Amino acid sequence: MAFSSGFRRILSAGSSSFQQQWRFTPLRLESTSSTPLTTPKLFISGLSRLTTDEKLKEAFSPFGQLVEANVVTDRASGRSKGFAFVRYASIEEAEKAREGMNAKYLDGWVIFVDPAKPRERRPPPQPEPEQSETGFRTNKTIGWCG
Repeated sequence: MAFSSGFRRILSAGSSSFQQQWRFTPLRLESTSSTPLTTPKLFISGLSRLTTDEKLKEAFSPFGQLVEANVVTDRASGRSKGFAFVRYASIEEAEKAREGMNAKYLDGWVIFVDPAKPRERRPPPQPEPEQSETGFRTNKTIGWCG
């Protein structure tokens, strides 16, 4: 009883200060849509795990001529990782697709369309440690392993 009356008092007495203190901001601002595209390749995030390449092509084909549309999948399970890349024939078509599909539903999930960034170079792989004559190798974090 005391809790509800105290809670009611907070909401009614200081409602303006309470509302100013708890302002809600949107999760995703529209800052990316103001930047012009420099490439016809788009990055789509927030995809459902059930989205396939065909569904992606079907959703993005009304905006122009698609060169490629591929959902990135996990090597082990073959399921979608939740993001994809789409490439159009021109930057203008990609801009139309970005405006038309950003923050829209695809397979029940809200997707976000952003310009694709160039792929970062990975460092070269480290050489495998040599095996000793006993067949064991040294693991720097644990010690000996076989």
